[in-house]
Amino acid sequence: MPYYRRVGDIPPKRHTQHRRPDGGLYYEELMGEEGFSSDSSLLYHAGIPSALVDASPWELPDQSLTDNRPLLPRHFTLHQLTAADPSTVDVVTGRRLVLGNPDVRISYVVAGAPSPLYRNAVGDECVYVESGTATLETVFGVLPVRTGDYVIVPRATTHRWVPTGPDPLRAYAIEADSHIAPPARYLSRYGQLLEHAPYCERDLHGPTEPLSGEGTDVEILVRHRGGAHGVTGTRYTAPTHPFDVVGWDGCLYPYTFNISDFEPITGRVHQPPPAHQVFEGRNFVVCNFVPRKVDYHPLAVPVPYYHANVDSDEVMFYCGGSYEARKGSGIGQGSVSLHPGGHSHGPQPGAVERSLGAEFFDELAVMVDTFRPLSLGSAGVECEDPGYAWTWSGRGPAR
Repeated sequence: MPYYRRVGDIPPKRHTQHRRPDGGLYYEELMGEEGFSSDSSLLYHAGIPSALVDASPWELPDQSLTDNRPLLPRHFTLHQLTAADPSTVDVVTGRRLVLGNPDVRISYVVAGAPSPLYRNAVGDECVYVESGTATLETVFGVLPVRTGDYVIVPRATTHRWVPTGPDPLRAYAIEADSHIAPPARYLSRYGQLLEHAPYCERDLHGPTEPLSGEGTDVEILVRHRGGAHGVTGTRYTAPTHPFDVVGWDGCLYPYTFNISDFEPITGRVHQPPPAHQVFEGRNFVVCNFVPRKVDYHPLAVPVPYYHANVDSDEVMFYCGGSYEARKGSGIGQGSVSLHPGGHSHGPQPGAVERSLGAEFFDELAVMVDTFRPLSLGSAGVECEDPGYAWTWSGRGPAR
């Protein structure tokens, strides 16, 4: 995180005694990244955070992947993945794997039920909320969540999703095997967001007060490394509730950033995707395309030029408005396109001509570019539009 935060009751000096009203000690826990060499926070628990009374295997949702072979651009219609009764589905155990590689996995879920307590020990999560509202309960406190929020949850943060609105929560989960942070070029050497960044610290919202949980023999689902697909799960039982933190401070905590607070960078001619970047992880980046004025050179071509992804796969989640470059391809709200490395891609036929003279694009999309090839999860296979690869030529294979 780029800035320090303090919440609740903490002692004046770190690593010193912090006593309860009855004279007993609170238990200090350091939650830190990169072996004491990066961002961290100190949390003060009423109970011992390491205490367990039971552990058993937890079977994750299907994590199997199928190679993108033959190599094709692909289109997935995520709204097909809605369960018959979303009120029985939660944001954690109901995730359906769409795409993945060793660095990042992309899932989708439509959920109306509270999730179990959950901890992802593989990497940070960036969950984009397509629609709906929720409360994210965490060991750091509560975060209100709304449509358009990116929710950043650091690795190993115990948390729970509680949908709060009349409609189900539609969530697009980007699960890393690394940390997720603002791009380094947006930050000063001391971690402040710089003037050229498209957002600032005022746009990032963290917990404001501790959350008290009650109960004994509390179950926590933990996603961690191991198993046939590189990730597996364990079900812990803790003697007391993990939401027993009376205070914490530091630079590591969950936060939200709403896509409407992203200030687009535009120019006289078309700006490349790095101008739209929001976050980065190891071997992938997250960008977004928001409503904006477009290129204003008198001969500008506002839609993207054709380009070959030499070093990356491009995944675009279309979550609002109308994406000009994809008109005529069947892509709409809830669509995901995959344009793999090794395949040149760009606007659909006629899109360049239609865009000439445009002054504003009303589009909303979240893009993930990966630097290792992506494979298809079972949900991607289930909701693929098989005709997408042939939309540039107007005809498919004769078979």
